[in-house]
Amino acid sequence: MELRRDPITQSWVVLGHHEVLPEPSATCPLCPAQADQLPAILRWPAEGPWQLRVVPHVAPLYRIEGELARRAEGMYDKMGPIGAHEVIIESPQHDSRLARFSDEGIERVLWAYESRIADLKKDPRFKYVAVFKNQGVLAGEEWAHPHSQITATPFVPRRIKYELHASSEWYEEKERCVFCDIVRQEERLGKRIVDVHVAFCPYASRVPFEIWLMWRKHSHRFEQPNPAANMTHLAALLGRTLRRLTQVSGSYHLVLHTAPNTIHPKGELASYWGTLAEDFHWHIEILPVVEQSSKSYSIKEVYYNSVLPEQAAEHLRNLDPNL
Repeated sequence: MELRRDPITQSWVVLGHHEVLPEPSATCPLCPAQADQLPAILRWPAEGPWQLRVVPHVAPLYRIEGELARRAEGMYDKMGPIGAHEVIIESPQHDSRLARFSDEGIERVLWAYESRIADLKKDPRFKYVAVFKNQGVLAGEEWAHPHSQITATPFVPRRIKYELHASSEWYEEKERCVFCDIVRQEERLGKRIVDVHVAFCPYASRVPFEIWLMWRKHSHRFEQPNPAANMTHLAALLGRTLRRLTQVSGSYHLVLHTAPNTIHPKGELASYWGTLAEDFHWHIEILPVVEQSSKSYSIKEVYYNSVLPEQAAEHLRNLDPNL
């Protein structure tokens, strides 16, 4: 495998990875009998039967061993698939779902996110650490067992670079965080707010019922939240949000956006390093899959959404988060 960079979009692409889909009848590799055979990167509790376990991905996109060996191929750039690819097994129970966890159970999952991001950022080879969760068949989940995934890469993903540049430009012009401005305006208007702590449908939602979770207090790194932040409150908010969303779709993509690795301000970080702590704001994006056939998937970079975010927010607000 190798990573190749598109000089126009500036995207890095993993090439040569052959995805092996498990047989329908195969034993779940994330259930305790199988997961216990894999090395534990992190587990809770430390002793006795585990309730959460982080293990290496069985078919990783990125591998932690080796050197980047970034090199030119004519006008192009490529490098080795250096990084990390881990699976957070959220529960030993195969049929459980994050939306149905207790607040304490969800907080434990968030703690694992926080711990692994902080640890992986200690490696100066990794410029970005991403956490994501694909729930449901329509979202392309790898296993039905409740799990999230985490990847560490030697590049900043394109979507994050867009956010970083836009945040930097906003701050340069206004000396304010654009995410903080969004939260204040959405709270003032109220019509796209789903939950007051804060969950809202973005003004330009890409898919029906897209929802973002964000702290009011400014913080650019999820793994080092503002001292006033409370993961217990975030866990409760995430639980209420997911229980609402499961009433409109059983499938969704969840992605945590946090600041890139700031061990060294160079390369892709150079242009926005100066005000990163002031202009960026970590947040969670959740994109439900409610349309099996959508123009959003055929027009790619131009999203088509059949539901206005104001209508989506009103519908979600009216759903009982305790069902």
